[in-house]
Amino acid sequence: MAEDRNLILAFESSCDETSVAVIENGNKILSNIVATQIKSHKRFGGVVPEVASRHHIEQVTYCIDDALCEANVDYDDLDAVAVTYGPGLVGSLLVGVTAAKTVAYAHDLPLVPVNHMAGHIYAARFAGELHFPALALLVSGGHTELVYLSGPYDFKIIGETRDDACGEAYDKVGRVLGLTYPAGKQIDEMAHKGHDTFHFPRAMEKEDNFDFSFSGLKSAFINTVHHADQIGEKLDENDLAASFQQSVVDVLAEKTVRCLKEFPVKQLILAGGVAANQGLRTRLDEELQAFDDVELIKAPLRLCGDNAAMIGAAGYEAYLAGIRGGLDLNADPSLEFDWI
Repeated sequence: MAEDRNLILAFESSCDETSVAVIENGNKILSNIVATQIKSHKRFGGVVPEVASRHHIEQVTYCIDDALCEANVDYDDLDAVAVTYGPGLVGSLLVGVTAAKTVAYAHDLPLVPVNHMAGHIYAARFAGELHFPALALLVSGGHTELVYLSGPYDFKIIGETRDDACGEAYDKVGRVLGLTYPAGKQIDEMAHKGHDTFHFPRAMEKEDNFDFSFSGLKSAFINTVHHADQIGEKLDENDLAASFQQSVVDVLAEKTVRCLKEFPVKQLILAGGVAANQGLRTRLDEELQAFDDVELIKAPLRLCGDNAAMIGAAGYEAYLAGIRGGLDLNADPSLEFDWI
């Protein structure tokens, strides 16, 4: 066991990335191995759960060895094992949970269960100190939600999407445009070359709640493209991308700003896969100029996607809070934070 530093071996396997990391004191990355499966899923236009699970089984032991080797540590140096146990694809989660339980049992280490979304929030810990109370805007392929943190490792949902997640809408729109999976980065790049000429709907933007909805926007986009195809009209794809992204960013920004006014905080945390979107990052920079006492802290671009470093950061806080899992820890694909 380390004397002057807490070393966490962290596992992340909630979707299509097998990742193992070694994190020191919750804020220093000694290693962060990520085995991506994007090439395997591209031909299907999205993640195939059974394929993802099989890849995790093939990769997880290699990732463990690589993470320990790169960090130059051994099992005896570790203080705890942290693992994502939900939400996510149940088969994928089970591989990571089983591997983490095996390591923890074999080396007599504490097992720390981590909510995947807590991991995304704590990815921002690698950009700077977190100050509470804080508000997190989580935007990813599976989730879009506003989360209030009254203190370290204390999460309460204020609002979430009622249908499609933001990143899910990006991928479905990308498929219509003939883009390869995942489409978010390509749409973002195209959007900067186009203009909002289609004025797609801003669903629930003015409703008296903090929930989101993206299915109507997705449908409006698809109907516009299909109608143009039927009448032989050629639409500017950059303008389509710009119009779609402008609608998404407008709704996310509007709800977040209203939330900041109702829930005074010291920081706004932007995290999740879609947090890498430059259009969204720029818009929030502009919006936060009106809040002198709120700092905008963003997860580093390299850590916006799924990775074990963020699980190690969250796992460190959970470890300090005394949160432990037993050998009966199971995957919870529908896991979510409590509501405020």
